[in-house]
Amino acid sequence: MTDALARIHAAFADAGVTGRLHALDIDSGAQLDAGADQPVCTASVHKLCLLVTLHEQAAAGLLDLTEQVECSPQTRTTGPTGLAAMLDGARLSLRDLAYLMMSVSDNAAADQLLHRVGLDAVNRTTARLGLARTLAVHTFGELLATIKEDAGPGGARSLADPLVVTRLRALDPARTNRSTPRDMTRLLAAVWRDEACTPEHGAAIRRILGLQVWPHRLASGFPFDDVHVAGKTGSLPTVRNEVGVVEYPDGGRYAVAVFTRTARTSALLPAADAVIGTAARLAVDALRAP
Repeated sequence: MTDALARIHAAFADAGVTGRLHALDIDSGAQLDAGADQPVCTASVHKLCLLVTLHEQAAAGLLDLTEQVECSPQTRTTGPTGLAAMLDGARLSLRDLAYLMMSVSDNAAADQLLHRVGLDAVNRTTARLGLARTLAVHTFGELLATIKEDAGPGGARSLADPLVVTRLRALDPARTNRSTPRDMTRLLAAVWRDEACTPEHGAAIRRILGLQVWPHRLASGFPFDDVHVAGKTGSLPTVRNEVGVVEYPDGGRYAVAVFTRTARTSALLPAADAVIGTAARLAVDALRAP
């Protein structure tokens, strides 16, 4: 494990990021800790907590996942994907909104679901599961609003200025949606063990996590046809995250959470994306070693 940790820290340094990681063998409990208890801003990773809450409420009969929701373009949260990028009205079920929220990280879909279940319900769910350092502070629309406000009159262009980025509340775990890598692997393990929800709803959550379209972070470390990766990314200025579960054909199941920050403000940093997969692979290989 010591050699694996050294290689993980070296990979983070080579990619120009500060990284926090926790990896957990879901069945044996073996783990690897690289800053696993450090508070981190979750960004869109927090959509996983919302997804579990949605299915918990459905299992309790508090909502029907086939319930239809009108999604007006005038009131949608902004974003580059899914409903957030669409121009016309739409009507979708709660479960299809959940699919968009997780597969393409649709902010508008996420806030439609938050409007239905509420932030307090999300926090009750994470508390019930023992995630003591995980907290939802605001909706995704509110999160984006803090970035706009903190960026000032220069707007999005000012986010290229490192001094502007340092004042963003969205990047301060004390003032935004937050967790730790260990809390996130605990949540994933609960989903994979059917401890977070009933088996029916646990299977639905796992299915949706397996439909994420982004291959450039966690999945990039496991380029094998017989290894399945299911996860959720999260991104903000200088922040690139992903949490997920890697499943091997021999039955091995590994929950991995990687959270990174970089000093560079560029929106495109392929090395910073790829190191998430590299670090995850190093961690899982260490857990699988004889």
